[in-house]
Amino acid sequence: MKVLHLDTNHPLLIEQLAAAGFDNETDYNSNQEEVENKIHIYDGIIIRSRIRIDEQFLRKATKLKFIGRVGAGLENINMEVAKELGIKLFNAPEGNRNAVGEQALGMLLSLFNNLNRADKEVRNGMWKREENRGLELEGKTVGIIGYGNMGKAFAKKLKGFDVDVLCYDIVGGVSDDNARQVGILEFKKKVDVVSLHTPQTPETMGMINKEFIDSFQKSFWFINTARGKSVVTSDLVEALKSGKILGAGLDVLEYEKASFENLFSDEMPKALRYLIASDNVLLTPHIAGWTIESKEKLAQTIVDKIKAEFS
Repeated sequence: MKVLHLDTNHPLLIEQLAAAGFDNETDYNSNQEEVENKIHIYDGIIIRSRIRIDEQFLRKATKLKFIGRVGAGLENINMEVAKELGIKLFNAPEGNRNAVGEQALGMLLSLFNNLNRADKEVRNGMWKREENRGLELEGKTVGIIGYGNMGKAFAKKLKGFDVDVLCYDIVGGVSDDNARQVGILEFKKKVDVVSLHTPQTPETMGMINKEFIDSFQKSFWFINTARGKSVVTSDLVEALKSGKILGAGLDVLEYEKASFENLFSDEMPKALRYLIASDNVLLTPHIAGWTIESKEKLAQTIVDKIKAEFS
């Protein structure tokens, strides 16, 4: 089987596929049109996010049997058309779930203890102890929206902090020893922290909006290591201004491009300017699943799934 790799990944991916008898080719630079013009000769493709796998692309890929997405989300692929054409889709949430869980915990601890702000102040000659008095996680209620691979990994990291962990998911029966599944009304009544771990789907687009935020009984801290377009940023900013949201850790932003690159290539939105200037907001460039270890785990997960299906 002839496989086209459209993004750089851990070398084990090509090495192990080659050892299993796959014919690998790489193309890390061609644009969408150039790839579409030759996609008909390949049986499989390996992607991250650079190329959009839409209906036009898929219908030109007349030999395509599988797509391996070295990451968790599949929003860059027209899944309905892929299913119609019998194309197998492989993703790898198992590969970076631990990294995401650790980042979510790190962001939360940093916000609770003012670590980012205090670091900047000390570097600028300010020694403010009382102003940076922190909060402890112990005794708080952490709410996780979306209890799949990523949500479960975050809950596992919280195990030793003596917190009550609640999860909300549209799928029933997902609770485990690390989190108790509840209905949305109980969730909104009790949580002190909301951590988002949902995929990008039509249902999750813009789900964190003014109406949703205002429906919580208490002010809360917000962590998003999922997808930026699930949050209406202008509504988030208004909640930060009013104190309904006490602080936010954002690894993803509404304004990201499909390839998660070049965020600052366009004129910066007003809401983003506010986030950048806020000392109770922690921003990172979509790196929650982006560790040395996860790079290898993601590649290995994709290799294992392809070999299990086609070897």
